[in-house]
Amino acid sequence: MIIETVDYHTAGEPFRIVPAGLPPVAGDTVAERRAIALGAGGTPTNPRPSALDTVRQLLTREPRGHAGMYGGFLVPPDDSEAHLGVLFFHKDGYSTACGHGTIALGAWAVDSGLVAAPEDGRAHVRIDVPSGRVTAVVERRGGRTASVAFRNVPTRVLERGRKIVTASGAYEADLADSGAVYASVRVPEVSLATLPELTALGRELRAELLADHDLYGVIFFQELPDTPDGPAQRNVTVFADGQIDRSPCGSGTSARLALLADQGRLATGQVLRHESVIGSVFTGRVIGERDGAWLTEVTGTAHRTGEHRFLLGEQDELGTGFLL
Repeated sequence: MIIETVDYHTAGEPFRIVPAGLPPVAGDTVAERRAIALGAGGTPTNPRPSALDTVRQLLTREPRGHAGMYGGFLVPPDDSEAHLGVLFFHKDGYSTACGHGTIALGAWAVDSGLVAAPEDGRAHVRIDVPSGRVTAVVERRGGRTASVAFRNVPTRVLERGRKIVTASGAYEADLADSGAVYASVRVPEVSLATLPELTALGRELRAELLADHDLYGVIFFQELPDTPDGPAQRNVTVFADGQIDRSPCGSGTSARLALLADQGRLATGQVLRHESVIGSVFTGRVIGERDGAWLTEVTGTAHRTGEHRFLLGEQDELGTGFLL
């Protein structure tokens, strides 16, 4: 097996793009392809993964990847109005949404020439993802990609003040669906020192909430002093089975924007400064409302980190690798 990838990072979070050379992916839409991929994945009841899931494992496991790896398989869009479709993948499977990945894909689409862009100005890259159609607005300056704004599917507030009792105490969670469902929990400190504790707590909270919501991640946030443009927060998102987002989390930032707007803390025109656990920053704003949901835009930067040609030899006793 030979798989070629183009790798980016968005605010520190990896995104491994697989543009071609994939096994056939069944389905008429991106959402259908994800559902089929999930059903064909390697599980305790179905220990023989599909050819596609074998590639996912190869790219997200050591020694070719790691437990924090994220990426996207490029697939056809749902119709001719979009430039591309993508199946987002991580170590545990396939997600419905990925904001940092959308930012990386916007940069890649312009950098690779798939979507024409001006030397100075903006290009709009329309991408079909499992949760719907999103847009990456790529800002160009002097022939270079300067930033990418991710316009998400509408975000809905689902529940506020959900009380959860854990082994370490009681917490309150606010839930929003921004293409994936996130629970937001305020904590006194988000830092590298508190990361092990928050990771364990995130897994516990997610397990408690899964019964009522198809919860993807838990966003732990710390309030920071407001900026002249609006509120500021530091966060870390624990998603899937204990995976940590190194970036401020793109679709998670959409969830935070909707909750803040719903609270009356973020007015139209104001900007959320959203900092990650490693200090990287997204900015976000609410750009409108539709049918009781909030329309959001999250801006960040993505940088190419390499191009890879991964091999799986017949004699490799570790196969697609391992997770630690």
